[in-house]
Amino acid sequence: MQNYETVPSIISVKDLDYLSDIYNWNFNASKLANHFLNEVEDKDIKELLEKARDTHKEHCISVLNILR
Repeated sequence: MQNYETVPSIISVKDLDYLSDIYNWNFNASKLANHFLNEVEDKDIKELLEKARDTHKEHCISVLNILR
């Protein structure tokens, strides 16, 4: 059985391209959530946008940790 929690010691170019895409999607989503967070005044929407921003930020950090 394969352990998907373990990052291989060598990452292929295709894997690196995919990780780059994942990072960029999450980075852009985090920026958008942060932008709209500053545009809205509704407390519930702000809370959802904060959660979305933080989740996408965590995903970015996870991708960067894979590359270390």
